[in-house]
Amino acid sequence: MERVTVVGIREGLHARPAALFVQEASRQPVPVRIGRPGGEQVEAASILGVMTLAAAAGDEVVLSTAVDGPEAEAAIEALAAFLAQETPA
Repeated sequence: MERVTVVGIREGLHARPAALFVQEASRQPVPVRIGRPGGEQVEAASILGVMTLAAAAGDEVVLSTAVDGPEAEAAIEALAAFLAQETPA
């Protein structure tokens, strides 16, 4: 399962927003990967991996899981919603 979404966070996935994203990914019931369209993907629960993406506001990213089902769908939806925020809480 995979979904392309746009980073809405003003600072992009740098420092604090990346740490908050990783915390959210760690709470999900299934492992999720994140990457650039057509590029390499990294574990969404890895701060180093997420930081290496250097995703800025307005960049497209791909969220994916190796499994299907309601838990995978919910995990991707939660992370896509996080990325869509302008300012993460």
